[in-house]
Amino acid sequence: MSNDFWLLHADGASLGNPGAGGAGAVIYDPAGQALGEISLYLGPKVTNNEAEYQGLLAGLKKALALGAAKIRIRMDSELVVRQILGIYKVRNERLAAFFKEDHATLGLFQQYEIAHVRRELNREADALASQAARRPPAG
Repeated sequence: MSNDFWLLHADGASLGNPGAGGAGAVIYDPAGQALGEISLYLGPKVTNNEAEYQGLLAGLKKALALGAAKIRIRMDSELVVRQILGIYKVRNERLAAFFKEDHATLGLFQQYEIAHVRRELNREADALASQAARRPPAG
């Protein structure tokens, strides 16, 4: 099993851009079983791109905690995918900090692949991110 890839679908949402932000992710083991879900409220003034990066990071950390060594990542954010792949430069200072943390976390995997998918192919992570953005913590 250690040679097999896990699958991570990650997404972020912002209600207002900037606005209430949420991160969502679903992690599947190599057999295709969903082993982890994340639906995380990010705060009141989050841009969509910031939420996307945080969705990726939360999913990567959860995958590592579950024992993933190799991972395939699917996101509907073309910007984040192309920045991670080095096709686009990260010019925004706030995004650069998220990029740096995500990139360092990716380095903890033996191997990773990342690809852009259409939004309809990322529905579960999208729903988890949207739910989180609409559900600020109590208190």
